[in-house]
Amino acid sequence: MTSRREITVVDLAPDVPAGVPREVHDLRLPVAASGLWVGALAGLAGGGWAFATVGGAVVLTVVARLYRRPTCHVGVQVLVVAVTLVLGVLLGLGRATVADHRVVAELAHAGRPVTLHGQVASDPRSVASGVGDQVSVRMNVETVETTSAVFAVDDQVLLLASSWPADAVLGARVSLTASPLPDQRGQRTAWRVRGAPEVTEQPDVWWRGAAAVRASLRAVVAERPEDQRALVPSLVVGDDAGVGEELAADFRTTGLTHLLAVSGTNLTLLLGLALWVAQRCGVRGRWRWLVGAACIAGFVLVARSEPSVVRAATMGTVALFALERHATGRGLRCLALAVLAVLVVDPWMARSVGLALSVLATAGILLLTPGWATAAERWMPRWVALALAVPLAAQVACTPVVVALQGEVSLVGVFANIAAAPAVAPATILGLVAGLVGLVSVTVGSRIALPASWAVGWIAVVAHRGADLTMPGVPWGSGALALGLLTLLVVLSLPVVPWVLARPMVCVPVTLLLVVVILRGVPTPGWPPRGWVMVACDVGQGDALVLRAGDGAAVVVDAGPEPRAVERCLDRLGVEEVPLAVLTHFHADHVDGLEGVLAGRRVGKVETTPVREPGDRSAEVEAVAARAGVAVVPAVAGTVSEVGEVRIERIWPVCTLGEPCPDAVDNDSSVVLLATVAGVEILLTGDVEPPAQRHLRRILSGRQVDVLKVPHHGSRHQDDAFLEAVAPRVAVVSSGADNTYGHPNPDLVAGLEARGAQVLRTDEGGDVALTVRDGRLGQVSRR
Repeated sequence: MTSRREITVVDLAPDVPAGVPREVHDLRLPVAASGLWVGALAGLAGGGWAFATVGGAVVLTVVARLYRRPTCHVGVQVLVVAVTLVLGVLLGLGRATVADHRVVAELAHAGRPVTLHGQVASDPRSVASGVGDQVSVRMNVETVETTSAVFAVDDQVLLLASSWPADAVLGARVSLTASPLPDQRGQRTAWRVRGAPEVTEQPDVWWRGAAAVRASLRAVVAERPEDQRALVPSLVVGDDAGVGEELAADFRTTGLTHLLAVSGTNLTLLLGLALWVAQRCGVRGRWRWLVGAACIAGFVLVARSEPSVVRAATMGTVALFALERHATGRGLRCLALAVLAVLVVDPWMARSVGLALSVLATAGILLLTPGWATAAERWMPRWVALALAVPLAAQVACTPVVVALQGEVSLVGVFANIAAAPAVAPATILGLVAGLVGLVSVTVGSRIALPASWAVGWIAVVAHRGADLTMPGVPWGSGALALGLLTLLVVLSLPVVPWVLARPMVCVPVTLLLVVVILRGVPTPGWPPRGWVMVACDVGQGDALVLRAGDGAAVVVDAGPEPRAVERCLDRLGVEEVPLAVLTHFHADHVDGLEGVLAGRRVGKVETTPVREPGDRSAEVEAVAARAGVAVVPAVAGTVSEVGEVRIERIWPVCTLGEPCPDAVDNDSSVVLLATVAGVEILLTGDVEPPAQRHLRRILSGRQVDVLKVPHHGSRHQDDAFLEAVAPRVAVVSSGADNTYGHPNPDLVAGLEARGAQVLRTDEGGDVALTVRDGRLGQVSRR
């Protein structure tokens, strides 16, 4: 009998049945891709990192020469690492050098307004800023005019404009005058547009065709419910303009964010469909290359040349080449080849978190899924084992990077991806077909889009319900030590997972325990602490303060940036009744969580600032309260009320609804309260800044307080005389961990501590409770 060599992917399962051989992978391409990636990172960082990496490559070269043995390939692999490290450093240094010496960047550093001529490189996108709603657009700059010269350049800039012409679409050529803005990311110069951009040339026909497909896709789902209307274009071509923050937050919580951006999965499905149709039409041989290439090119045009689209197109190109060469089983090498291609074309992609997640997820599926599925297959059907192993492998591989971004280990991610997976293919394929048919007939396209809408509707339900669970994730630090420990735990789990999957008597109880934790949460003995009078809820970058008004009752001041965080905080405190909720001002980080306060609780009324700006937020607050049957009334300065065990004195702003309030605009329109609970005086200041703080200092007449809620999340904009006058014993700062605003300001914290105040921070302690026991003020943190 002729023996047949069986080739399998290397797995980490410890219980491989006897007689099942293992393939020793040719790791030259993966090793080369890893070396090039590390080298590119070092080259982009420059300085000591680049020199250290080149020095390490030299050491590795020496080791490779000393380790030369005829039967061992380790020396070759080490030499590959050394060479690609050096190449990566050179690529990174070259890219960084070009970026640092661009004409546009130099003009930006000089602070000069200039006239830019070039091509619109992205769809206009609405963004919120400190000066109102803005439009952000990327532009490929070809010519720069100053007062003294004209430069021919090849650069891309980020533009911010108060408005954008409707005909200045992607691919159009425009001229505009712009002034430089500070670049916070250090990768792309940002410019504020002055005046109205002038369209000098309409986009080419292929750009207009791509825009028509996107418009058709939006049109065929225009009559569907909001989530479906937003998700079909987002899932099919990455058009996420209609995806709201709450929906996006639920997708992040449940580990489904990859479905909101174009990925290799989208292109794989569409490429497979195109090749299947081509084969049915009699296309054979190398003509399939042409069909596949046309599919990839059309996909890039329709989905736009975003980084995620470039990654997907690269993966698809490599897959197409592998298909023609009958190398579909060489997934790891194809992945490495795709990484090499991406980094050679654009070394900046070495810094892309999206690329890292794509590569880790794909590598995890390729390396871990076969062994894990084989282990689970011992006691469950093959299709069930694969459905479990694929998302589990992807999530385990991506966990350290995801936690670095979100600060939380998802518990529902695997379950959510298993539940959503069956809907992805029909939503993607039928959605695109509907968009294409909609070019001819929107009515027919809408019929075809109906199943796609149902499919994304199911995905939305999975995201919403998963995020609503009691404990969808476990908070985890994003510092170097925390991430290092998590990475070590992930590595240690690799041999444990298949061992668990292979044993139903272990796997089933572990799964049931995880389900119970997700549904019921982990008990927190000692919370809420005995004698608590105030809790600053950890709601991220925002405010949500809870004052104890009695058993099961509380006054809530602000609601944070999203409903779920404040709802869970109130649930943990056992708050069932909110006789009064106060929204200090109408910024999103204080009011967007109102639904979480109202959910499942008896609420008396909602008090707000009489300054109804911004108007869209104030209207939304009234709509949310109206749906819950709760009245919204303005706070009146100078009034005092007793709400259960809380005495509340309203101090600011000193104007009434409908009257001009010149000294209270934006943050300075915040309602300021002086609350007394169990004899403790607490000054709640919203986001007031120095102008209002100076008024407060005069109104309070030197009155000192026990507790100060530090204004504006501890920003550096504070009036020192005000802080000196109120002289708090405890200063509470409500801010989000690793926020991009630098809150709280280190100098402010040091100044408060120097004045004798104990500073409590939600970004460090999580929920922070103030307690009164035996007449003494104390604090307890929950993290």
